[in-house]
Amino acid sequence: MAAEARQDVRTEHEGIAQKRAELNRETEARRKELDVEAKTAALTYRNEVENELKEKRADLTRLERRLDQREDGLDRRMASVEEKDKHVEQRQRELDGLLEESKRVVAHQREELQRVAGLSAEEAKQALRQQIEDEMRHETAKYVKERLDEAEREAERKARDVITQAVQRCAVDQVAATTVSVVPLPNDEMKGRIIGREGRNIRAFEGLTGVDLIIDDTPEAVVISGFDPVRREVARVALTALVTDGRIHPGRIEEMVEKSQQEVEQRMREAAEEALLAVGSPPIHQELVKLLGKLKFRTSYGQNVLTHSVEMAHLAGVMAEQLGLNAALARRGALLHDIGKAVDFETEGHHADIGSDLARRYGEPEEVINCVEAHHEGATYICPEAVLVQASDAISASRPGARRESLETYIKRLEGLERIAESFAGVEKSFAIQAGREIRVIVDPERIDDVLAVNLARDMAKRIEEELQYPGQIRVTVIRETRAVEYAK
Repeated sequence: MAAEARQDVRTEHEGIAQKRAELNRETEARRKELDVEAKTAALTYRNEVENELKEKRADLTRLERRLDQREDGLDRRMASVEEKDKHVEQRQRELDGLLEESKRVVAHQREELQRVAGLSAEEAKQALRQQIEDEMRHETAKYVKERLDEAEREAERKARDVITQAVQRCAVDQVAATTVSVVPLPNDEMKGRIIGREGRNIRAFEGLTGVDLIIDDTPEAVVISGFDPVRREVARVALTALVTDGRIHPGRIEEMVEKSQQEVEQRMREAAEEALLAVGSPPIHQELVKLLGKLKFRTSYGQNVLTHSVEMAHLAGVMAEQLGLNAALARRGALLHDIGKAVDFETEGHHADIGSDLARRYGEPEEVINCVEAHHEGATYICPEAVLVQASDAISASRPGARRESLETYIKRLEGLERIAESFAGVEKSFAIQAGREIRVIVDPERIDDVLAVNLARDMAKRIEEELQYPGQIRVTVIRETRAVEYAK
């Protein structure tokens, strides 16, 4: 058993030794294969590296050749630039010489021109500048005239359509009231009763009414004078009632004056309400109603102010409707535009400013206030309705027979028109005609040409607007006439 066991061990040892030998042989063979593969890979990598180095050397060689070529090109360009610089310097020297020569020639020619023309350089410049200014002024005036003519034709056509429709649709009677009230008397004996014993009746009457009674040589008439039209109307009504009644004494005078005041106030309130109803205006403050009623007895250039305001309201409303604007605002602004005239004899300032203050005090909208204060162009227009109010004021005032003025004012206006016209250069004569509605100006044809005549008329109209006050509008006509006279012998 032991021998078998030993034999098995030896057999096993021998098998292990054989396997070990085989493993060594396989390992040696594998090692040799790896050595061969490593040598082959190293050789292949070496070849690749050498090839890559060759390619890079070739690239570097090409780059060096290109750099050399560029250096050669730059050298050639630098040489060309240097040559051109030398040529430019030479040309510059030649041009400097020519410039100096031209300066000498120009100076010589200028001296010759001054000697021939008899003008200095400054005088020649001034003459040339004046000639250019004259030409530019003429061209500018011509261009302005063409544009103005075109704009005026278009504006006149549209304005004529609107105003014609407004005037046709608004027909208001014009009644020119006088500024002095006259009370007829049944006989001249009544004058003595009005005066009373030692003048007590007339003093009582004047003290209660605030007016002056003028009892002169006018047969069967007494004149009432006063700045306040309402007081003058109260006095007229009271005096008429006293004359009709026949009982004239201080107590009766006081009673009749009180009744007349109530009657006139009622008439003013009714007139104001009728005006508001006529123009379709919403209710206004009661204080404004009272002031509006006072306009029934107020006149301006002989034109009744309340009637004028109602007419303006219709005109402004119609024009606003035609133009797609706020007709109610235009009517309200036109109706209240002269509200300041109800108290202008009591308060200092222009009636437009007084009226705007009243409208603002009694809560009128800002647009209505602007219509009041800007209707004489005393303020900037903030709404188009204010422009319509100003236009309707001019239309109403320019109706035939709408306004009258005193002889003194009329003469002063005519003198002012001719004075302004003759203050312009080139004007020979001026004539105010058509009752001061037109000024005709005769100009020197040698100094004023056809184009400058248009500018002269426009400048003259602006001066008239700035310096004169007048109703309606004034036409400026500039007449330029050239006559050629020759005699046959």
